[in-house]
Amino acid sequence: MEDKKTFDTNSIIGFTLIGLILILFMYLNPTQDAAPEEKPAEQVEPSVQKNPEVANPQSSPSLTETTGSSLQDSVTAELAKREYGAFAYSAVKDFAKDDAVTTIENEVLELKVSNKGGQIVEAKMKKHDTYKGDPVYLIKDGNADFNISFEASDGRTYNTRDLYFEPNLSTDNGNQTLSMRAKVSDIEFLEFYYELEPGDYMMNFGIRSQGLSNLISSENANLSWEVKALRKAKSISYENRYTEIVYLYEGDKDDYTGQGDEAIEEDELIEWIAFKQHFFTSILLSDQAFPSAKMTSRNLVQDEQIDTLYTKNFLAEVPLKLNNGEFAETMNWYHGPSDFDILSSYERKLDEIVPLGWGLFGWINRYVFIPFFGFLSSSLPSYGLAIIVMTIVVRIVLSPITYKSYLSQAKMKVLKPEINEINEKYKDNAMKKQQETMKLYSKTGVSPLAGCIPALLQIPVFYALFQFFPSAFDLRQKGFLWAEDLSSYDVIYEWDTYIPLVSWAYGNHVSLFPILASVAIFFYTQMTAGQNMQQSSQPGMPNMKVIMYFAPLVMLIFFNNYASGLSLYYFISNLITIGIMLVIKHVIIDENKILAKIEEKKKKPKKKGRFGKKFQEIMEQAAEQQKKKQGDKEDPKKLGNKKDKK
Repeated sequence: MEDKKTFDTNSIIGFTLIGLILILFMYLNPTQDAAPEEKPAEQVEPSVQKNPEVANPQSSPSLTETTGSSLQDSVTAELAKREYGAFAYSAVKDFAKDDAVTTIENEVLELKVSNKGGQIVEAKMKKHDTYKGDPVYLIKDGNADFNISFEASDGRTYNTRDLYFEPNLSTDNGNQTLSMRAKVSDIEFLEFYYELEPGDYMMNFGIRSQGLSNLISSENANLSWEVKALRKAKSISYENRYTEIVYLYEGDKDDYTGQGDEAIEEDELIEWIAFKQHFFTSILLSDQAFPSAKMTSRNLVQDEQIDTLYTKNFLAEVPLKLNNGEFAETMNWYHGPSDFDILSSYERKLDEIVPLGWGLFGWINRYVFIPFFGFLSSSLPSYGLAIIVMTIVVRIVLSPITYKSYLSQAKMKVLKPEINEINEKYKDNAMKKQQETMKLYSKTGVSPLAGCIPALLQIPVFYALFQFFPSAFDLRQKGFLWAEDLSSYDVIYEWDTYIPLVSWAYGNHVSLFPILASVAIFFYTQMTAGQNMQQSSQPGMPNMKVIMYFAPLVMLIFFNNYASGLSLYYFISNLITIGIMLVIKHVIIDENKILAKIEEKKKKPKKKGRFGKKFQEIMEQAAEQQKKKQGDKEDPKKLGNKKDKK
């Protein structure tokens, strides 16, 4: 506050002195409008008469006007120097306007770069719209800030966001190049360099300087890049689930900030930083790798009824190493779709931005489902049909596993009377009951886990598809039947009233595909529950009654806000599974034959392996110990004798 007051006082004194000087100057130098002293006619020089511009005093500025203009320029220059320091040279030029922008564009991308700060203030996707039909903007209305700060020998800390940059746009063979220079003089400047090629979302970006080594006093500068991600989808909560910072470090390692209210990650040797939204992303890439970076993600959606414009606030803070006091950074900047094919085409591991799942799940998506779905979607007239055909093929491929699972269930069903008999006979002796049950399984060659193992083998495929459909950019704004967008939820009924618990979990609408999927899952679990009830009664086995109602309920409620393409997949998948199981049950499997095979197997002596023998010994020892403990409890005399001995 003291500096501001001092500045105001000095300015008043300065202007007062300038005014007094002007008044004194005007008094001592009368204007040309005063009556001139008469001269003899012969003394008038012809050359003066021949020059009307000189002869007419109104055609040339007066000495007072010239002097006043010079003084005004001096005052302007002095004020600019106070505010902008060494970069006052640019601040007094015609381009030094806050609202002045330069547009650089191609067929797919339009960027507007401001003279104030030399940064991108608008990034528009030309071929993509939001759910409302408006153009997709990654940067707009001040939601982004790009700044570089550095210490100078004049004691100032300069921030590029406060400086004015002179634009120079050129075109060469379709490539548009924009140079933005904040100048100290004609030959001393800080430059931001943008180059955009035709049809490309990736542009070349550079930061360089010339003649600033004497001005910059620090060895490092600090780059700060901040973006508030704009909402683009119907469900802001669903979109926010896939909105996060992703980055690559140490050559081949990728990480992300996650979905917390506030998450901070720090690492070294950063190859690129991506401010990823669900289907669009902005990525800053370095050719030399940033030495380190601190990335912060903050959730901006606390109440979906109020927070409807932005999803998350992203901030990346990166130190830049100066080269002999000068900037020399070569980078790239991507503003475009989070499309696996587009990102992978740059061969810089940018496809890691697409959440395909880790390990085996990602491998299945990358090398199986993405190429296969790409082939189907290019061959069939509808993306919905492509999902259906893909689901049918997947279920047919997995049908042998389904067969083995059902066969195991059929064997358990055949053994059910004998198991019930064992349970009744040894109902008061859990250890003996378990021993006899295991003996029965061993004789018949039936395992209660045989039905679970095939189901576990299908989990990688199911999880991979769970990751694939929400991340498939090709499904965005592609309709099928009543669903307008397979990448978002379908709607058959909606309401405006906000119901706290219902709206939080279910939303303010009803989607039909999750309902159909829930019904299909319910009938599927009912078909398998009867045969799995016996298994569920065994220790460690899941309770099928709970699963029979829980799974459809989860699908019905939580998938109401999920992508309709995913719900369509689950609906078709369960329908096909029901059909396959009906064929297996009524055509392929004969329970009488299964029973005959089991009875035949019982008659054959079964050789026990080393593990089987060891397991039998352990079970027998445990039974003996239990029997002994039971005997001690039943004979109080023995128990008393033991106490007396102690």
